[in-house]
Order: sequence, then C-alpha cells, then structure tokens
Amino acid sequence: MMVDFMPANVEIKARVRDRVKLVSNAERLSGSSGCVIAQTDTFFPVPCGRLKLRDFRDGHGQLIFYDRPDAQGPKLSHYAISPTEDPSGLATVLSQALGVKGVVKKERRLYMVGQTRVHVDHVEGLGDFMELEVVLEEQQNPQEGERLAQQLMAELGVDQEDLLTGAYLDLMAGGEPQA
Repeated sequence: MMVDFMPANVEIKARVRDRVKLVSNAERLSGSSGCVIAQTDTFFPVPCGRLKLRDFRDGHGQLIFYDRPDAQGPKLSHYAISPTEDPSGLATVLSQALGVKGVVKKERRLYMVGQTRVHVDHVEGLGDFMELEVVLEEQQNPQEGERLAQQLMAELGVDQEDLLTGAYLDLMAGGEPQA
C-alpha cells in the first residue's frame, strides 16, 4: 500500500558543549521543564534509509523507518512510525530476520517549541547532544523548516561548528559519514 503523504521533518543534530546553558535556553523557549524519556534504539540493516525499533523501556515502543541525507546542518527527513506494545518481542523477531546493525541507549529530555521538538540527549558511551526536529505540516516546504531550525538553533546558542552529519549509530561506529 502506497501512501501519498509521508510525514517529514527538518532535523539538526549537534554536540553539546554546555548542557546547563542549553537546558536553560530550552526551558525558557518552551516554557516547561521538559519530559525525560529513556530510549533504547536497535537499528536493523535495510537496503535504503534506516530502520530502528525504539524501546521506551516501559513496555511500549515504536518501529521507525526514516530516510534522510547524512549532511551537516538542516536536512529533510521522511519517516513512518508504527507503535508496538511488545518492543522486546519485535526486537527478537527483527533481529532473527534481519540481524542487528547496532544499539544506541540514551536518556532524552524533550521540549516543544512551537512545531519543533528539541531533544537534549545523553547518549551512553558518546556524551551530550542536541537534536531539533521541525515537524513539517503537509503544506509547508522544507525551506520554511530549515529557516525555523536555523532560527531556533541560534536562540538555543548552538554553534555551526558543533553540527553533526550522521546518526548516533554512526558516531558509535567510529565516525560520521560525509555528505
């Protein structure tokens, strides 16, 4: 079954130099103290894009497919999400069928600023990072999402030189893919 509209967002990922400052800025901009979410992401090898099972460690999870370029700065990402009430069982089945590409464990603090998800992540074995996800509305173009992401990045105090190109899994594997 083909879907005409696949949800999309514009993403930015960066290293965090000063977590206290970033959290303070995110709290001020969102008007909240955020929400803490524990996550284990298991990645599976697929012919295109990325497929991961996100386990929230509370009996709930999501199977997520996404496709985006590995480029520094704002990038358009198309994705599809399917919830699961048995992430452990699904991980077993997918691991047996596809193998496992890697596992990323993180504690995420989520803030909402307008239509943007601001994630302040502590990734096991890697350190602190920030992700912005400007969730595009169906009629919005990627350029508008990029503008919003760049503006919010500046308001949060994130420097251009801290931007990353790939996923946490790429960093764990020893490097960032180059665009």
